[in-house]
Amino acid sequence: MDVRPVQEDARGIIDPARGLTRFRLDRAAPAPGLARFVDRHWTASWDLPEPYTQRVLAHPVVNLVFTEGAATVHGPTTRIGHRHLRGRGWALGVMFRPAGFRPFAGRPLSELVDLSLPAGEILPGFAELEREARRLDPADPASAVPLTALVEAFLADLAPAARHPAEDTRDITERVAADPSVTAVAGLAEREGLGVRRLQRRFSDHVGLGPKTVIRRYRFYEAAERARLGERPDWGRLAVDLGFSDQSHLTREFTAVIGVPPGRYAEATRAAR
Repeated sequence: MDVRPVQEDARGIIDPARGLTRFRLDRAAPAPGLARFVDRHWTASWDLPEPYTQRVLAHPVVNLVFTEGAATVHGPTTRIGHRHLRGRGWALGVMFRPAGFRPFAGRPLSELVDLSLPAGEILPGFAELEREARRLDPADPASAVPLTALVEAFLADLAPAARHPAEDTRDITERVAADPSVTAVAGLAEREGLGVRRLQRRFSDHVGLGPKTVIRRYRFYEAAERARLGERPDWGRLAVDLGFSDQSHLTREFTAVIGVPPGRYAEATRAAR
């Protein structure tokens, strides 16, 4: 699986040019046996004289995150998240693929939306792994290496051998992510040979978020990445291409999420770079 560095793909990180001067973010591909379910492992590390808060519009997926020995399952989100960093430390995250956590959850992922729960409440037998994690140095990012191996072994034991129905929904969601021309639920349902209601039920169960929310999230990433990379697109044309009614619609939504209009975001990013 191709895992791109954050400099090439910063989707979900708001104002990454500023954030990456405060923390380091490394990514690694999962073991082949887990690639059906896991998109990547990521390690954030920081050593800050002053606290810093990073805003995130997370991918429509589940993340399993270890910080200071404790593990938390972060469900799919509908809103901006905030990561508060202070002092010296690190975090290890397992970012699942869309619908990839469903086989491990034992429940519809709609029940995890906007929730952050102790991993032991969801994953059976997790207590032993958490005890091992607490033995690691919370200030040394190198501790993420042995922890990654432990997490992969744990998840491999839980992973189903047979194909899970959520894997079909995973494939649909990843086609949405890869194709900016997908902007409407009805068109997606027709292309996938499914009724709209059936598609919505599958997304609710397997992804946690509805297909309309997922489509809009990925199209929003497209606009934010073009701005981040210093492009000067025709924002009106781009808005229509991404499924917004017009440039004003895109500008309103972008400003509501990011805090500034897309043009100004692009200018600030160019200046930071």
